[in-house]
Amino acid sequence: MTSLTVAFQTLGCKLNFSETSTLVRKFVAAGYERVPFEMKADVYVINTCSVTENADKKFRSLARQMRKRNPNAYLIAVGCYAQLQPEELAKEDIVDLVLGTKEKFDIINYLNDLSRPGQTQVHACSIGETDTYVGSYAIGERTRAFLKVQDGCDYKCSYCTIPQARGISRSDTLENIISQAKEIVRQNIKEIVLTGVNIGDYGKGEFGNKKHKHTFLKLVQALDEIKGIDRFRISSIEPNLLSKELIKFVAASKRFVPHFHIPLQSGNNEILGQMRRRYKRELYVHRVNQIKRLMPDACIGVDVIVGFPGESDQHFLDTYSFLVDLPVSYLHVFSYSERPNTPAAFMQNQVPKAVRQKRSMMLRVLSAKKRHAFYESQLHKTKIILFEAENKEGYIQGFTENYVKVRMPWDPALQNQTLKATLSEIDQKGMVRLAKTKLV
Repeated sequence: MTSLTVAFQTLGCKLNFSETSTLVRKFVAAGYERVPFEMKADVYVINTCSVTENADKKFRSLARQMRKRNPNAYLIAVGCYAQLQPEELAKEDIVDLVLGTKEKFDIINYLNDLSRPGQTQVHACSIGETDTYVGSYAIGERTRAFLKVQDGCDYKCSYCTIPQARGISRSDTLENIISQAKEIVRQNIKEIVLTGVNIGDYGKGEFGNKKHKHTFLKLVQALDEIKGIDRFRISSIEPNLLSKELIKFVAASKRFVPHFHIPLQSGNNEILGQMRRRYKRELYVHRVNQIKRLMPDACIGVDVIVGFPGESDQHFLDTYSFLVDLPVSYLHVFSYSERPNTPAAFMQNQVPKAVRQKRSMMLRVLSAKKRHAFYESQLHKTKIILFEAENKEGYIQGFTENYVKVRMPWDPALQNQTLKATLSEIDQKGMVRLAKTKLV
């Protein structure tokens, strides 16, 4: 008997990638054969994102492509967009099944009949009922693994729908995370990236309550003792949760790398207040300076939102000047996008989209300059590169501990290998070439 085929596509964050991998394993355990998303399949699963309007549009475009590729295929939408706007998805009649945040992990139970229903089936409970935690991790597709340690968020940033899409902050137990990390190690993965919605809040909801039995620092300390893994990398962490003690620990760590991604969103305190962020720019400067004092070669990435309602030219210039002076390495720039049912969507003085685009371009240019300057500061230094497993236009790419992107002519023997090398020059693609090399 020929097994049914299933294909997956993930939009959005590292957390989504980790959860997609968990869904893949559920399908494989149920007897499905996974095929690439570009191929014809019996079932397509799209793990959606809804951080911006563009993410919504990308999902709809993908779903229409799949319907055209195989009109008889069974299309399923899961993830944040599916939780936030299930009825909207149903109205468009693109997909056959919509599963909310709580329901997606029971996906196999909804597939007793793969014949296309007359209308879209929706199973998405109120987000208030989403209080359980399901552990996830992504392996097998990448040199690094994404390990989910936390889900949901109790913060109420005025522009963000994530609490509506993922529910309250909750965490896996320390024991489960250590066990999953060791399972990843057995797959010969050399780097684990810790992911979550608000990972610095780790420990809340660990045993079904709001009390912290373990903090994020305790988790990091426990993971650092695991043998057989070369690197741990912390994904995005809020500046108010990036404690001095955590920075000190990473600086002296055996396995945690000197790379931090810290959301800023605005460099103006008035706008930060309107965004309902939990810090001021002075705290952000203090954290960045502490990192650079203890780890001069550390890579620091920054999230920034431009065009938030009420952001004047002066507010934006405050952010721009703030970032020019800050010793950070690159920016992730987002144009503000009105999200349904958020306070910011109803604020006065919405910024015209053309202005948002102009400000976004200015910060993207600044980001390129920051990255180039950071790369230049690392030239002639010896670093350890972990190479990826993909041939990109005749080159193999990799990253140093501190997230400098390097490339060499394609050599399959370097896949998933670590190489000690001197960084020699920045090439025309903005990546770094290597001089002296030695396999670790």
